[in-house]
Amino acid sequence: MEDRWTLYMIECADGTFYTGIARDLERRLSQHGTPRGAKYTRGRGPFILRYTETDLTHSQALSRERQIKALSRQEKENLWK
Repeated sequence: MEDRWTLYMIECADGTFYTGIARDLERRLSQHGTPRGAKYTRGRGPFILRYTETDLTHSQALSRERQIKALSRQEKENLWK
C-alpha cells in the first residue's frame, strides 16, 4: 500500500504562508525553524498550522501543493475561513 501524505499550510510569525507536504506532519512541523526545516521557514517562527488535507497519495499531494501555491493570499485564507 502506498504511503499517505498530508498537505499543510502554516502561517509564519511575519504573516507569510508556507505550503508543504509530509508523511508525518507532526515530525515535519517540529522541523520547521531548525536546520532540518525548509530554508524559507528558518527564523520565521513561531508558526500557526492553518490548513491541512490528509490521506493523499504522493502524486495528489504534489498536485495540490502546486495548486495552492498558485493561489492569491486571499484565496489561501479562504481555505480555512
